[in-house]
Amino acid sequence: MGVYTCPRVFTSSSSSSTYCCRHHPDLATRAAVNPRPGFAAGRVDSPAPFHGLSSLILRFPPNFVRQLSTKARRNCSNIGVAQIVAASWSNKDSDLSAVPAASAVDAAATAADLVVPAQIGTEDDLAAVDAEYAVFGNGVQLGGLPDLKDASFLSSDGSIAIHAGERLGRGIVTDAITTPVVNTSAYFFKKTADLLDFKEKRATSFEYGRYGNPTTVVLEEKISALEGAESTLLLASGMCASTVLLMALVPAGGHIVTTTDCYRKTRIFIETILPKMGITATIIDPADVGALETALNENKVSLFFTESPTNPFLRCVDINLVSDLCHSKGAVVCINGTFATPINQKALALGADLVVHSATKYLAGHNDVLAGCISGSMKLVSEIRILHHILGGALNPNAAYLIIRGMKTLHIRIQQQNSTALRMAKILEAHPKVAHVYYPGLPSHPEHELAKRQMTGFGGVVSFEIDGDLKRTIKFIDALKIPYIAPSFGGCESIVDQPAIMSYWDLSQSDRLKYGIKDNLVRFSFGIEDFNDLKADILQALEKI
Repeated sequence: MGVYTCPRVFTSSSSSSTYCCRHHPDLATRAAVNPRPGFAAGRVDSPAPFHGLSSLILRFPPNFVRQLSTKARRNCSNIGVAQIVAASWSNKDSDLSAVPAASAVDAAATAADLVVPAQIGTEDDLAAVDAEYAVFGNGVQLGGLPDLKDASFLSSDGSIAIHAGERLGRGIVTDAITTPVVNTSAYFFKKTADLLDFKEKRATSFEYGRYGNPTTVVLEEKISALEGAESTLLLASGMCASTVLLMALVPAGGHIVTTTDCYRKTRIFIETILPKMGITATIIDPADVGALETALNENKVSLFFTESPTNPFLRCVDINLVSDLCHSKGAVVCINGTFATPINQKALALGADLVVHSATKYLAGHNDVLAGCISGSMKLVSEIRILHHILGGALNPNAAYLIIRGMKTLHIRIQQQNSTALRMAKILEAHPKVAHVYYPGLPSHPEHELAKRQMTGFGGVVSFEIDGDLKRTIKFIDALKIPYIAPSFGGCESIVDQPAIMSYWDLSQSDRLKYGIKDNLVRFSFGIEDFNDLKADILQALEKI
């Protein structure tokens, strides 16, 4: 192996723990004769008496997994640091000061191919794991840091979005500011005894890529902190999140309640796939509390599932009220908060049991990744996680990294998009060539007062109807210069679409109208471009029709 010329140390005030790294054989003799001051290597399970540093093994402190990012491995390839390795730990303090450096080096030397499995968990979970560590001298300080799992010293969602899951206790130990991407399909165990400890729940560990990834865990913790959730599960897309949730929580023969206005693919799944499992649904207007009460009284409802705001008319559900009603009948409440984001709305704090996001949209925020997430209680999310592990749909760690990166600007982007959308909604509502505007920030919206109570901002999407037919609406959209004609929303770039064409073109006009989709409907997702540029572009396009 090549040499890592900058050995570092991670020490903790609560336990003795270190790591060391394989070194270049050319340095072995010199290091053995003149070891670096304060340097000592931990014992590895091998008795061979060879003095050298060529096979020292990385070991890390409790509750952490060490990973080198792809970039770091690439940069270090010329010195042989090309493999991610991790460490074992114990909840017992060990006095390693008595371990002689020379004997430790002797023991380590013949274990050139031995590395320790990546493991995570609390110290209580890891009582059976090996408690032997190596000690290096001065290095990265962990013991001096506050307990950053507690985010109480952060006063805003913006700070939480940046630091939660990372500075607030990242499970990947690295002195890099950014979270490394852990590209692996599986995780290995040092020996069969460690595997048995894992299988018999005496130790926790990653095992297979579909069941978890250190980079993904960082993102899950970040979203949980923003939502105020006990647990978050990441999946490959927003639809994956919705469908797995529905199948996991609604038993065969069960009944759900949902709303008329929703993402079309969700409706298709509820109307065509769930009935194959004997699951029926009651579909109500988002504001029809009486219809919800009737459905709860007449059926054994397992789940109330809705968006708030909804797609594409941005209707709002009284989350607190429907949660009280559903809980009185034993039904679980799930809110798809994609249009709101955790910055504008805290569905769990309002009483919902679960909140779903298409992380593709605002959370990632750059139109470059697909993902979905479910946040809520540990009990409910664990139920969903079990089915998710069976069905697959795991999120790629590279996608998780992109969302982590995107969330660091979430609050800034949302502030800009909230502001632009509200100002443009008012301008559009007053324009003679616009027949109607749908936006919860306007007093004309049917749930405006509700939105003011349960949201801190109204989102970056505005739907409106052009005063004209299909062709006139097409002419308006084609005259726009800034937004892309595309599906999706929530990114830095503005996006516009005509739902009658983009999402419902396979239906006849009369069938589209059953869902309220008129040919002149426009859904405009405002990005973070300058407000005056967007305003000028929309007004010039309206002038051309």
